[in-house]
Amino acid sequence: MNYSIAQLALFIKAALAEDIGSGDHTSLATIPTGVQSQAKLLVKENGVIAGVQIALKIFEIVDPSLQIELFYQDGDTVKVGQEILHVKGSVHSILKAERLVLNTMQRMSGIATTTAHAVSLVKDYNTQILDTRKTTPGFRFLEKEAVKIGGGVNHRFGLFDMILIKDNHVDYAGGITKALENAHQYLLQTGLILPIEIETRSIAEVKEALAIGGFQRMMFDNFSFENIKTAVNLVDGQYETEASGGITIENVQAYAACGVSHISLGALTHSVKSLDLSLKAF
Repeated sequence: MNYSIAQLALFIKAALAEDIGSGDHTSLATIPTGVQSQAKLLVKENGVIAGVQIALKIFEIVDPSLQIELFYQDGDTVKVGQEILHVKGSVHSILKAERLVLNTMQRMSGIATTTAHAVSLVKDYNTQILDTRKTTPGFRFLEKEAVKIGGGVNHRFGLFDMILIKDNHVDYAGGITKALENAHQYLLQTGLILPIEIETRSIAEVKEALAIGGFQRMMFDNFSFENIKTAVNLVDGQYETEASGGITIENVQAYAACGVSHISLGALTHSVKSLDLSLKAF
């Protein structure tokens, strides 16, 4: 899990406050207080379901007396017409929870579905699919959770859990060599234990980074297939390797065939289509 229960609760309460405000006046105006009924969460598009456990927490926070019957779990493949869960209890409570449950699950399921597809495309290669920090502010922890549910691997969560030396860092520091030397010195001075990844933009930078060493992974940013193969051969298994930049579902398999150990896909979170779900009374 990428989050604590306390973090999840804060997110849910903030999202509910944003949606409900001074009250669900439509429900209050049209449905008498105390009416009890049930609803089913329906799949309207084939995919991988995600966010089930989040939905349970949303229902619990909205109204602990709501009764939930689950039929599918996070990571299950689902088809149109299948029912993920039934919720029974106060109609006012069900309607308060409805949109947040759907928004969260649809987004997470879209990410999990896209991730699962990408993972399936590279299954014949020794390559892991990574996410990026190209996420929705405040929702990153659940988007990255959805990547894991879909079979992908989380890259760094934020700026604090890895030293990832990218092109701007290299340019501002005065080059690959200086950037790596500065990073090594920083870790010595602070006593921090953090993995280092170095981004390279050319074969020359690959060779320069290899001459310095002292990192765990090398990224090849916007390399041609030919240059990635050359770079992988130069690294020769000394470090993990990562292809990044311009990678899509359509070409991810071709990148995996170049021999990299990791492929990062910003598209998993920054432009994925949500999976269509609905909550209907029955």
